[in-house]
Amino acid sequence: MKKELQLSLSVILMFACGFLYKFIQKSSCLFCLPSFKSQQGLEALLSHRRGIVFLETSERMEPTHLVSCAVESAAKIYPERPVVFFMKGLTDSTPMPSNSAYPAFSFLSAIDNVFLFPLDMKRLFEDTPLFSWYNQINTSIERHWLHISSDASRLAIIWKYGGIYMDTDVISIRPIPEENFLAAQASRFSSNGVFGFLPQHPFLWKCMENFVEHYNSDIWGNQGPDLMTRMLRVWCKLEDFQELSDLRCLNISFLHPQRFYPISYSEWRRYYEVWDREPSFNDSYALHLWNYMNQEGRDVIRGSNTLVENLYRKHCPGTYRDLIQGSEGSVTGELGPGNKES
Repeated sequence: MKKELQLSLSVILMFACGFLYKFIQKSSCLFCLPSFKSQQGLEALLSHRRGIVFLETSERMEPTHLVSCAVESAAKIYPERPVVFFMKGLTDSTPMPSNSAYPAFSFLSAIDNVFLFPLDMKRLFEDTPLFSWYNQINTSIERHWLHISSDASRLAIIWKYGGIYMDTDVISIRPIPEENFLAAQASRFSSNGVFGFLPQHPFLWKCMENFVEHYNSDIWGNQGPDLMTRMLRVWCKLEDFQELSDLRCLNISFLHPQRFYPISYSEWRRYYEVWDREPSFNDSYALHLWNYMNQEGRDVIRGSNTLVENLYRKHCPGTYRDLIQGSEGSVTGELGPGNKES
């Protein structure tokens, strides 16, 4: 009887230690970043080529509510895949922000399959065509550096590790079934706000080479959607979309605008309006909210019954409950460098 009791206590102790270890690894109450957020931990995490990647290329540590919604919705749709959020303001020695000062950061840190990593561009660009360009560029005089550095970083990350890149104003609503794909913003025009590839895909290598050869920071989108579009035109003979069918060229799928852009950039305000009958988005995998267009600061307002509020309720309920519904006043769609589209 005594031996059975000792055995039972040992099993309970093992479970308790395991739970405590997991809690410490994910807790936002620690003073320093956990050890798994090292470069080795990153490579192990993304080694299966199935990660979902987000970027923050400013020094900002507290994600906006829209960023939180984008990351949470991806974690919800892809529960078995790592959702990795690279933040330039984060370093291996950064003190962990407190819950009260950084509620969105703490909220995302607590999601089991969300991992926050420092964005080290110099290390990231090693062994890519972007390395020499990055070492020579004077970032202080670059006109659109936050966006350009995001354009470069997303290419290098997906080329190195594979997976799916998403802008931080993209709300996931169902899994993307494709491995190598670009998202059409319009007929014969690609975005770079969502794309996915297996690692070391030659298309992305060619994109990085073209990025450097035709670098021009004065032309908006030249290193982003324009780059993807001109490279796709070299890779494929683009045709207009027929009804709702996707296009395929070699081993790349060019996905119909309905997959991510059912509401076009010229109609972005419709997300902040009340609809008589809300769309089902049955033909979409995710929704790009065009936050860069939101220069007037349209808000997500509790109880407004706008399309965007209802999207939050359904696809990022934790963000809505903890960061919007529980706060005072409205929440603005603040502009962030990850929320870029032309």
